[in-house]
Amino acid sequence: MDYIPITEKEKQEMLERIGVKCADELFAAIPQSRKVKELNLPKGISEQSLIKRYEKSSNNNKSLNNNLNFLGAGIYEHFIPSLVEEITGRSEFSTAYTPYQPEASQGTLQSIFEYQSLVVELTGMEVTNASLYDGASAVAEAALLAIRSKGLKKILVSEALHPEYQQVLGTYLQGIDVNIVPVPIENGTTSISKAKELVSSDCAALILQSPNFLGTIEDIQEFKNIIEKSGVLLINVVNPISLGILKSPGEAGADIAVGEGQVLGNASGFGGFTFGFLACKKAFSWKMPGRIVGQTTDSKGRRGYVLTLQSREQHIRREKATSNICTNSALNALAGCVYLAGWGKNGIRELAKTNLQKSHYAFDKITKIPGFEPAFKNQSFFNEFAVKTKKDIKEIQKKLLSGNIIGPFELSRFYKEYSDCLLFCVTETKTKEDIDKLIEVLKGC
Repeated sequence: MDYIPITEKEKQEMLERIGVKCADELFAAIPQSRKVKELNLPKGISEQSLIKRYEKSSNNNKSLNNNLNFLGAGIYEHFIPSLVEEITGRSEFSTAYTPYQPEASQGTLQSIFEYQSLVVELTGMEVTNASLYDGASAVAEAALLAIRSKGLKKILVSEALHPEYQQVLGTYLQGIDVNIVPVPIENGTTSISKAKELVSSDCAALILQSPNFLGTIEDIQEFKNIIEKSGVLLINVVNPISLGILKSPGEAGADIAVGEGQVLGNASGFGGFTFGFLACKKAFSWKMPGRIVGQTTDSKGRRGYVLTLQSREQHIRREKATSNICTNSALNALAGCVYLAGWGKNGIRELAKTNLQKSHYAFDKITKIPGFEPAFKNQSFFNEFAVKTKKDIKEIQKKLLSGNIIGPFELSRFYKEYSDCLLFCVTETKTKEDIDKLIEVLKGC
């Protein structure tokens, strides 16, 4: 059948129906500099030729396959063992839907239960849900949980919390008249003195990230001591791999622990395959968002798994729901479960140590280069650190990219006061030779 082109009249009617004057309005979010005016394709080109043409063009992209990566800032490159994809690629997991019918979903329910068990052990908390969308939404849901639990509408938020998490938090809370009070940064960490001034009995919670967005490790225990007398809840945002060597949120006295699970067996491409985790003290379990899988026995005494708590709008009256989350990132959370189980307790500890050692090696080398110095004095960090430079940052980035090196992150994107600072990330994926190559390029900048 011959192709019948759409007429101009039909095209205009379609545009009017969706409320735009021209097709260009549909792509207004794309900067003009990124738009292609025309594809310059020859007429009558075959599919095979077209694919080859675009494959050749795609080689102009910078990817982690052929470039060294020292970029972090929320999504991180870690080695993913083959075991992870071996399990997540199985059809019973990759095609499974919401396990509402336990008699037909025991495998999925068990995997979620195992995930919950591992997150509880890792964070040192008492209960967790079946995962959330990502780290940002987990932070927002934790804030809502604190507000519901305390009956207060004031939240203290460290300015060292990932800026995009802060944006999502603001979006979540804008409709319920919550007062978000920022706690400023002092030498790369959240100001303890300012926190003391801002803490009061009308605050529901303090949100604190450690390691924070600037890479430095916060003194969680100190902040817990500050807020405890006022009854303010502590929401600790964590990098789960760092918990292999750092004190867990539970040990530090946090009431709620949240974070981004992408680092646990999920790829970093296309912004990252994400899932958020949220764990808390048992006292808050009835107010948690999402759902919780529990273990039980059937009438014959056999072990089984069921959805124990489902405080979502599909299950109870809409105004009584704790969240509008309609699902969870189960497959990505399963990857996290397999990743943690595969490494084991000792393996995660060694992995964390490797991240720590390699990042400190890079830090020591970079800060010895003339024109580069630590952005913050005498601060501890895990696998990310900020460096201050007198050199032209744009030129540094160009030089690195021309040397097939991606990153570091320019802190000026979120913090004007750090316009001369770069945020480097070094994980276990980098060898000594990789780091030394970075050093040599930086020396030539």
